Amino acid sequence: MEEMSFWDHLEELRWCIFRMLIALAVAFAGVFIALPHIFDDWILGASKADFFAYKWIGLVLGPGEDVPIININVASQFLTHMSVAMWLSLLVVFPFMVYQLWVFVKPALYPGEIKGVRMAFGGSTLLFYLGCALSYVLIFPITFRFLTQYRLGGEITNTISLNSYMSIFLTMTFIMGVVFELPVLAWLLGKLGIVNKGMLRGWRRYAVVVLLVLAAAITPTGDPFTLLVVFLPLYLLYELSIVLVPRSSQIVDS
Repeated sequence: MEEMSFWDHLEELRWCIFRMLIALAVAFAGVFIALPHIFDDWILGASKADFFAYKWIGLVLGPGEDVPIININVASQFLTHMSVAMWLSLLVVFPFMVYQLWVFVKPALYPGEIKGVRMAFGGSTLLFYLGCALSYVLIFPITFRFLTQYRLGGEITNTISLNSYMSIFLTMTFIMGVVFELPVLAWLLGKLGIVNKGMLRGWRRYAVVVLLVLAAAITPTGDPFTLLVVFLPLYLLYELSIVLVPRSSQIVDS
């Protein structure tokens, strides 16, 4: 295969980004049109007492109730429509964007590296969606239920605005998606010889403290139950990272 020049690589990158933007624009148009039909049942699902996740959450937090979502700004509904359509479009085209990145970097890899990088791209995509799904079906509903049922005083009534609901919903969903990339990051660092199993095992006690702080930052609630619900998946991801990384780094072995 003929070696490509710097400008050839730049041209390939330009077309790679262009294809991503086209796919994102098409997805945005489709999601924008479909969003009003799925907004009430799916995105606002946690505000309803019959949300499917509450069948199990209710065993711990008690029965729930419908929580009305109000709008207090003139342009909020339109702006929310635009922003949610963009975020959901990113979710839809994320695998295609990962594939385009793979197509771009593949020619620069040695044959022995292709399998590992392919696994990294595929694993990162899967883990990102798992993190988003866990937030949607468990972490966000628990957090939302706790916050809406919390009462500082008996005369205070919670009134939840659309902006407040969507801010927590989108932030928690995408943060959990990013956090779930931890095993892939650990695997890549292991391949580069930066970390190994022994190092991660030795750091376990410190990792527990860091993960607890991270879990507290992800969840705006301060109750131990919600903190534990977020902490456990993060800790399991850390243990999975220990399984995935090599026993010793290649740099040390050499």
